[in-house]
Amino acid sequence: MYSWKQLAALSREDIGTLQNRKLHSFINEYLYPFSPHYKKLFDDNKIDPRSIKTVADLRRIPFTSKLDLIDTEHTTDKFKDFMLQPDAEKIKKAWPTGKLARLAAQKILHGKERVEHRLAKEFRPVFVTYTTGTTNKPTPFLYTNHDIENLYMSGGRMMQLFDVKPDQKVLNIFPYAPHLAFWQVVFGGFAACNLSLSTGGGKTLGTDGNIKALTKMRPTLVLGVPSYVYHVLRVAAEQKCDLSFVKRVVLGASKVTRGFKQKLASLLESMGATDVSIFGTYGFTEARCAWAESPTPLDESSGYHLYPDKEIFEVVDPKTGEVKAEGEDGELVYTALDSRASSVLRYRTGDYVIGGIMYGRCPYKNWYIPRISSDISRLSDVKDLQLSKVKGALVNLNHFAAVLSDVEMIEEWQLEIRKKDNDPFEVDELVVYVCERPGCDRDALADQIRRDMVSSTEVAPNRVEFIPIHEMVDRLQIEVANKEKRIVDARPKT
Repeated sequence: MYSWKQLAALSREDIGTLQNRKLHSFINEYLYPFSPHYKKLFDDNKIDPRSIKTVADLRRIPFTSKLDLIDTEHTTDKFKDFMLQPDAEKIKKAWPTGKLARLAAQKILHGKERVEHRLAKEFRPVFVTYTTGTTNKPTPFLYTNHDIENLYMSGGRMMQLFDVKPDQKVLNIFPYAPHLAFWQVVFGGFAACNLSLSTGGGKTLGTDGNIKALTKMRPTLVLGVPSYVYHVLRVAAEQKCDLSFVKRVVLGASKVTRGFKQKLASLLESMGATDVSIFGTYGFTEARCAWAESPTPLDESSGYHLYPDKEIFEVVDPKTGEVKAEGEDGELVYTALDSRASSVLRYRTGDYVIGGIMYGRCPYKNWYIPRISSDISRLSDVKDLQLSKVKGALVNLNHFAAVLSDVEMIEEWQLEIRKKDNDPFEVDELVVYVCERPGCDRDALADQIRRDMVSSTEVAPNRVEFIPIHEMVDRLQIEVANKEKRIVDARPKT
């Protein structure tokens, strides 16, 4: 395993050589022989796994998507086909002579049970997280102890990226659930040797409990879902709490705009915190890890630093599948290089990145580790409903979120798409519910919301309604849901 320092010293050519070697080995020694799905995919497409020797050769392999993982009327438990399922005979056929010789030597020196235990640690599933099931039922992704070590590693690397020292305390307010974000933070704290408290978020301790933990523990680093972190800090500000000890805030599970970072920093500053760094992160269940930004000015982003010894990212045209060049926009495609249990190859994430992948030096960290641009949105395919018909035109719901999150005088907001008079045959309506900040001119704010939405999306809201904060908290389900209900499509299903 490479350290950050070693990876940062590698040239792009060296990283390419490393990935080519690991890709060829992973496909031939693990994926093809042990994965039912990929053995069938290679055989059906007459692809010799030995011919996949470089990253460029990936283009010959069909994509995997969420559709391949989702059960149908005639198939169940499709996720199992993506799990590596070795046995003694498959291992004997797939592993090179030297690897088998080392295994045999261990058996002679330490006995059969020692070897069986070693293989169990590498291949037997011991842990599971699930997709959130936004458009389908949640899909499980399993981990062996080998995968847990990778989760530990990625968490430790992120903590190093955040410049968190071992003697500093960490407060994790992600919701407790079998989801990646919560557990990535848990293992990151273990890896970095930080004293960490994982509160489970709003539905476990509640907002008052999280504020008590925050003020009593006095952590340097706070991590959580953007909306809930903001909610906790807003209530803490109302209680006139001293949060001068907070120096780092890490946000995950939702897109974070630069305007939102600045609003969060302003809120922390009102409670005595100075020179706070606010980081966005990117992750998805199928990768079983997350990536993060390095410290930057609030109005800038370094992009998400990758782990080139553990994965390959491609950016492709979402319509043609053509691989795009460095810095070009497209859909992110992920390939594992060192996974066990649930493993995916050329997995279409459904995430569209503007700015693509960058291979140059990070201007903030002075590392040469590849980075993904932080401008990432969901695509409008069957994997997620991020594009919807509103007033007869396709509009990107992410644009609404970016506009409303960046308006300085908005405390909280929700967008509802509905039918006029709740009549399924009537025209669509957009209603924006808003909680304004103190001292705000409501008429001026409503006018600004309309102008900004038209400018960004070419669609104006039918109404802007101002509601009290307690009603907004209930509407958003900030304290009880894993993700806030920020955009609600209340139109009858057709």
